[in-house]
Amino acid sequence: MRRLISKLTPRQQEILDLINASVRELGYPPTRAEIAARLGFRSANAAEDHLQALARKGVIELTPGASRGIRIADSQRERASHSARAQGGLGLQLALPGAEQLCLPLVGRVAAGHPILAQEHIEQTLTVDPAAFSVRPDYLLKVRGMSMRDVGILDGDLLAVKSSSTAQNGQIVVARIGDEVTVKRLRTLADHIELLPANPEFDPIRVSPDQSFAIEGLAVGLLRGAVN
Repeated sequence: MRRLISKLTPRQQEILDLINASVRELGYPPTRAEIAARLGFRSANAAEDHLQALARKGVIELTPGASRGIRIADSQRERASHSARAQGGLGLQLALPGAEQLCLPLVGRVAAGHPILAQEHIEQTLTVDPAAFSVRPDYLLKVRGMSMRDVGILDGDLLAVKSSSTAQNGQIVVARIGDEVTVKRLRTLADHIELLPANPEFDPIRVSPDQSFAIEGLAVGLLRGAVN
């Protein structure tokens, strides 16, 4: 039987496992409502009570006002990664010496009109464990701003991106509108495309047929705190 993290109740451990799985597989944590639905709680308030208890125990950190503002505490990440590997899951960690390594270019600010992987945009190359991602990424993009806050993508995070010129409705994409590159959720309608933020302080971006638009890649994971 899998050993529970010290001082957590079985239900708290179950919620922590769910958060870890969501971050590994989707790149962002679940909402309170999603936790409640998955674990059979009567309301999102019950999930919130457990999350507050986990935060008091120092296992997670909560961002007030953000529906997905749940962050696994640094002290728990290595333990979660080890547990995931033991179960055949995907752990988020830096590559271990001697293990297969994946070298990814880290893209910073993208100059107007230049290819996203142009040499002048690459700040450095990071070595990561390929098992950290269910889909192998091609590069890391440094996130600017808080427009995707409520899906757990914060300013300064490193978004793992798989290069692609196509995407399905609802996927989080790296898109180019004219000379601007942005990270948003894709919504395709009959007569236009919308790029949706995950923060009510930002407005959706409407892309009309006459605008220059291209999908640069798909979000396949997230790294936080990997670069000082």
